[in-house]
Amino acid sequence: QVQFVESGGGLVQPGGSLRLSCVYSDAVLRFYTMGWYRQAPGKQRELVATINSGSSTSYADSVKGRFTISRDVAKNTVYLQMNSLKPKDTAVYYCNADQAAPSFLRSWGQGTQVTVSS
Repeated sequence: QVQFVESGGGLVQPGGSLRLSCVYSDAVLRFYTMGWYRQAPGKQRELVATINSGSSTSYADSVKGRFTISRDVAKNTVYLQMNSLKPKDTAVYYCNADQAAPSFLRSWGQGTQVTVSS
């Protein structure tokens, strides 16, 4: 089973920035769309951003213009640069392969906590 290890979260003031990293264990994921997801307390997990094998990206409306997803296939890593953070961005952030990927390439890691508060 593939593994994803997220890191880079923390406590930041509104308007601040964080860069999240996700290292995955199977290099074949370079051929698949990867996504960052988040889950706030009491809410369902939601898709935040995706990046495909050609590095085309898409974003949820709530983060468009503030977040940037990127990938480094040589390092088996996907990044999420988050700028102009707002309290509503507070959540646990996860990465995973796109739902179209085979099930053995999808799993949920521990996530990384992002807290935006003054």
